[in-house]
Amino acid sequence: MSIESSQTAKGGSITMTEEVLLIEKEQNITWLKLNRPRVLNSLNVQLLRELLAACENLAKDKETRVVVITGAGKKIFCAGADLTERKGMSEGQVIDYLNLIQQTMSAIENLPQPVIAAINGSAFGGGTEIALACDLRAMTEEAVLRLTEVKLGIIPGAGGTQRLSRLIGKSRAKEIILTARPVGAPEAYDIGLVHKVVPQGTASEETHTELLNAVRLWACEIATAAPLALKSAKFAIDQGVDRDLAAGLALETKAYLQLLNTKDRLEGLAAFAEKREPVYCGE
Repeated sequence: MSIESSQTAKGGSITMTEEVLLIEKEQNITWLKLNRPRVLNSLNVQLLRELLAACENLAKDKETRVVVITGAGKKIFCAGADLTERKGMSEGQVIDYLNLIQQTMSAIENLPQPVIAAINGSAFGGGTEIALACDLRAMTEEAVLRLTEVKLGIIPGAGGTQRLSRLIGKSRAKEIILTARPVGAPEAYDIGLVHKVVPQGTASEETHTELLNAVRLWACEIATAAPLALKSAKFAIDQGVDRDLAAGLALETKAYLQLLNTKDRLEGLAAFAEKREPVYCGE
């Protein structure tokens, strides 16, 4: 992933401005990389706006079948809100920030494509909430997840109280949020908070190669499926989970029937009959 920079000459000096979000497309996979390593990839207004804009563009991107979100470096995935920026905010600006971060998390969650969090290091507060907004999560074995907000006099405000309880149950979510304790990778895996734990790589490496390779293989496997089927399956799960079974089954049937006359379904049947790999086009 390359860093795009802009240079501004002023009084003979040059100011370099790094992109806070790096976007790289790799075949049918789009990687979103939080790129503020000097401040632990914390979420300032600029980064949130760029994440939101990226999600809005990806929602219309027919070539992208899987989205991966990760962080720069190998120690921190995301440290949450940029508290230095928050110190200078008025009450109205804090409310605007809260609305922006909630909108961004919802945009991640509501992407039609499956979204994987490649948690390359520890995640605190809003960093954990980004992971919770994703569909699938992989983390390095030395990383921890932690919702620290009650120790700062607030509560998780970017979906933490809602998404965590839906993932691991109300009782466990209360214990984790009310104690603000760190959750290590083994425990996160045991309670179903993450799906994969990847061993720590070589200490001299600047990135977690093992994690990124594992997530790449995972994303590539998912991307071999029919794009419309992936989107419909995700939609049916997300929209049906809080309904009663009859309503959920009706939703599932409607989503299924919408795929019957697609080119991809016919290609899947033909490939099966011809004993070959299908070539899906997302139509």
